[in-house]
Amino acid sequence: MPVLLIIILVVLVILVSRIRIVQQARAYVIERLGAYKTTWGVGIHFLIPFIERVAKVVSLKEQVADFPPQPVITKDNVTMQIDTVVYFQVTDPKLYTYGIEQPMIAIENLSATTLRNIIGELELDECLTSRDVINTKMRAILDEATDPWGIKVNRVELKNILPPEAIRNAMEKQMKAERERREAILRAEGEKQSAILEAEGEKEAAILRADAKKQQQILEAQGEAEALLTVQRATAEGIKLINESAPTDAVLKIKSLEAFAAAANGNATKIIIPSEIQGLAGLAEGIIQSVSKG
Repeated sequence: MPVLLIIILVVLVILVSRIRIVQQARAYVIERLGAYKTTWGVGIHFLIPFIERVAKVVSLKEQVADFPPQPVITKDNVTMQIDTVVYFQVTDPKLYTYGIEQPMIAIENLSATTLRNIIGELELDECLTSRDVINTKMRAILDEATDPWGIKVNRVELKNILPPEAIRNAMEKQMKAERERREAILRAEGEKQSAILEAEGEKEAAILRADAKKQQQILEAQGEAEALLTVQRATAEGIKLINESAPTDAVLKIKSLEAFAAAANGNATKIIIPSEIQGLAGLAEGIIQSVSKG
């Protein structure tokens, strides 16, 4: 009885140990008697003891392979160091297990040879400015080549492109010269705009000064004209009033005498008085003397 119990316990342990739980994003490749039997997906499964075994556990997640720099030669005979990054995913666990031995080494070698072929058709400047083109070509070639291995290449990126030190120095000098040229152009454009704005400002100021002077002269002329017109109007008004009052000859002569008296107040040293006014002056003097005696 104890022997039977021991046998039952051993059988149970063996059966329990053959239970497999497949996790998400994983696949188990199962062999029966050394031959491929099936591929297990997510869930609980049971291996037949001594007959079946798990040949390979495959990850179905997207994986990243960062390969070391590879020496490549461009079309113009420049040797560069380029390292690539390949993003791939296993789509068929069976082909991935049985399609090729050491698939990661195969992908690395394939990416290196493909990169050399593509770069060999391009010159240095094209290599530095055509990363997207190189990435696209490499992805297409690698994806097609890895289909029999159950691998899908999603992306290929050129991580670093390292030209020789002499070429890097020349490129830095070229970039420095280009920056200095752009700086000189920008400075010249700034000075040109400044000169234009200054000239336009001086032009507008001159126009404003001329307009102000013109307005001043117009106003002065208008003032003089209005003053002269006012004097003429006053003179005409005075003449009109005199004519309306019908003055006698004696009054007119007295007015003439007043005008010459006003003229005598100036700086003239000699004044010629008409005879009519001289007689009127004598008459006026006689009247004044008679009034004073009375």
